[in-house]
Amino acid sequence: MIITKDKFIGKIVTEDYRTAQIFKNHKIDFCCQGNRSIETVCEKKSFTSEDLIGEIEALQQKQETSNDYKSWPLDLLADYIEKKHHRYVVEGFKVLIPYLNKLCKVHGENHPELFEITKEFKESAAELGSHMEKEEQVLFPFIRTLVQAKQENSEIEKPHFGTVENPVEMMMQDHEAEGARFRKIADLTNNYTPPEDACNTYRVSFALLNEFEQDLHLHIHLENNILFPKAIALEKELNG
Repeated sequence: MIITKDKFIGKIVTEDYRTAQIFKNHKIDFCCQGNRSIETVCEKKSFTSEDLIGEIEALQQKQETSNDYKSWPLDLLADYIEKKHHRYVVEGFKVLIPYLNKLCKVHGENHPELFEITKEFKESAAELGSHMEKEEQVLFPFIRTLVQAKQENSEIEKPHFGTVENPVEMMMQDHEAEGARFRKIADLTNNYTPPEDACNTYRVSFALLNEFEQDLHLHIHLENNILFPKAIALEKELNG
C-alpha cells in the first residue's frame, strides 16, 4: 500500500485494518470522519504528515495477519457485522447500563460527570437499537438480494426506498451522531481513565466503555468504508 499525504484515512484503514490502532493512538477518527486526508488530520496536531506516514510504513513492514474484510463477499460481511458487532452492542448495553447506574448511586456525589456519561450511554442504547433494527430488517436484506441477483444474473425489483444510497445515507448520519457522542463520553471519562478513588466496579466500567467504543469504531468502519460503498457500486452495476 502506497501512502501519500493526500490519501484518505478511511481508505488506509480499509486496505490494512492494523493501521486503525495508529489513528486511535493519535485520537484521529477514521470511521465517521474517514473521508479526510493524512495532511488534513495532521493540521492541528503536534506531529506532521511525514511523521504519521512513517508510523504507517513501519507497521507495514510487520508481516502480521489480519482479516482482509474488503475481500469478503458483501453478504458474508453483512452477516458478520450483524452476528458479531450488533450482538456485541446489545450485550454491551445489558452489562454496562446496570454498572453505570450503580456508579451514579455510589460515586455520583463526588463525580457528577457520571450522570452525564450514563445519560449519553443510555441515549446511545436507544438510538443504536433503532439503527440496527433498520439495518437488519431493511438494508442488509436488500444487500443480500443484490448479491443473489449478481450470482444468478437476474434482475432486481426497485425497492420502496428507491436506491440503496438512501438508507445508506441515513445510516451514515446515525454513525456520525454516535461518533460524536462517544467522543463526548471519552472526554467526560478523561479517555476512560478512572479517578484515584475508583473502586473495582468503576475501573471495570471504564474499561468496558473503552472496549465498547473500540468495537463500535470497527463496526462503523466496516459499514462506512467497505459494505456501503460496495453495495452502492453493485446496485449501479446491476442496473446497468
